Amino acid sequence: MIMVSACLVGQNVRYDGNNSLNEKILRLVDEGKAIAVCPEVFGGLSTPRLPAEIENGDGHDVLEGKSKIVDTSGKDVTEEFLNGAYETLNVFKEFQPSMVVLKENSPSCGSSFIYDGTFSGNKIQGVGVTTALLEKNGIQVISEKEFETL
Repeated sequence: MIMVSACLVGQNVRYDGNNSLNEKILRLVDEGKAIAVCPEVFGGLSTPRLPAEIENGDGHDVLEGKSKIVDTSGKDVTEEFLNGAYETLNVFKEFQPSMVVLKENSPSCGSSFIYDGTFSGNKIQGVGVTTALLEKNGIQVISEKEFETL
């Protein structure tokens, strides 16, 4: 059993109301070998919603209270992202998947890259807040791009 981002299995949970369907990952869900999670929906955010980015850091900084997550209107949505991260950790603890594959570049799920907090499309090395929480608990997270190479 693996845990995957819900957008990767075709669920329309991305900020823009769309998905990031990955057929290989969808097959695993269809075969009962994967469970889908969306930390942002778990945290109570609507779909669609305004884009959000981590300001001045990455998910580790958010967990430490050094950074926050804001949407394009300037609204602080850090609490919703943190709530979703903790709920995702609870799902992990319940199902004990052998692997976690989350959507790259997301302020929740990014495992190597996230957007830089300026809403300019620039990416930086770093992780989303859910990935940071999972890592803090000794759980490795990979991106869908890394998964494709397995």
